[in-house]
Amino acid sequence: MDADVLTATLRAAGCVFAEEEAALLLREAADEDALAAMVARRVGGEPLEQVVGYAEFCGLRIAVARGVFVPRQRSRALVDAAAAGLHAGDVVVDLCCGTGALGAAVLAAVPGIELHAADIDPAAVACARRNVPRVHEGDLYDALPDDLRGRVTVIVANAPYVPTDAIATMPPEARDHEHRVALDGGADGLDVQRRVIAGAPDWLAPGGRVLVESSDRQAAVSAALMAAAGLDAEVDGQAVAGTRTTVQP
Repeated sequence: MDADVLTATLRAAGCVFAEEEAALLLREAADEDALAAMVARRVGGEPLEQVVGYAEFCGLRIAVARGVFVPRQRSRALVDAAAAGLHAGDVVVDLCCGTGALGAAVLAAVPGIELHAADIDPAAVACARRNVPRVHEGDLYDALPDDLRGRVTVIVANAPYVPTDAIATMPPEARDHEHRVALDGGADGLDVQRRVIAGAPDWLAPGGRVLVESSDRQAAVSAALMAAAGLDAEVDGQAVAGTRTTVQP
């Protein structure tokens, strides 16, 4: 299949950036049979990143697998906020890690940190282990080694924050091809985030921070949840941070 035919096929399927996608598929396919299979998956609505097996994120090539949440470029704000002020040896936890993209990007920005990632979805855990070390499977903090309690410098979490009723309005690429556990945030979208924030103080070191991603509409609520947990809250666009006040001896 040549580039023009492939571009026309993708455009007819509704791919907005058909020419760029065609070039990528041609480059990544091992042979014509592989290309045909990849095109069929893409035309069927599967995210391009799952089709080719990776996503570009913060200058990194992040392995992506079927069903696993594809990292979004808007989450770069979380990476920048998490990396600010970090030093080698600091402990960073990527909760609800999906592919582990956030943790991988923070580690690339600050080499030498002790990074841990965790997710409840076995498919995400298997995928994240291709991208970062020390990936744990389980429900939020239950997945973490207990010796991290009280010494984490940064918790970064792109927890699911789509309200259950809004999932039907999401693009088919997401709602049909990413596991629901990575999308569904409950009635108001913040069920998982509430648990992340409420549990954070037990794991943070004095002066440690928890960062979450919220929509513009939800950010003020996320900040209020931080304050209720005894954290100093700050909103920077869709990135919401809460800092554990330094404990005086």
